[in-house]
Amino acid sequence: MDSTIASGLLGLLGGSVRVLLGIMKSATLKRKIVWNYALVTMLSSGIIGALLGIIFNFDYRLAALAGYAGTDILEGIYKSFKVEKVYVKGK
Repeated sequence: MDSTIASGLLGLLGGSVRVLLGIMKSATLKRKIVWNYALVTMLSSGIIGALLGIIFNFDYRLAALAGYAGTDILEGIYKSFKVEKVYVKGK
């Protein structure tokens, strides 16, 4: 199997573990599960795993870890730049 494909699949596996943990957490806290977000997370983790597999000459541990942690890093960056609505109460 091509190392790029293997890296992508292992990244997808790492992202899938992360998504499953998020679903379990949402179910425990009785929160709504956003399935589109879960799908985007899994796909982006596959891409991150494939890219890191290419850059670092395919280490399967790194690809799986990148899928798990890479999407967490991207989510943290997104949340730090997310603009919240601010309402100013008039007199």
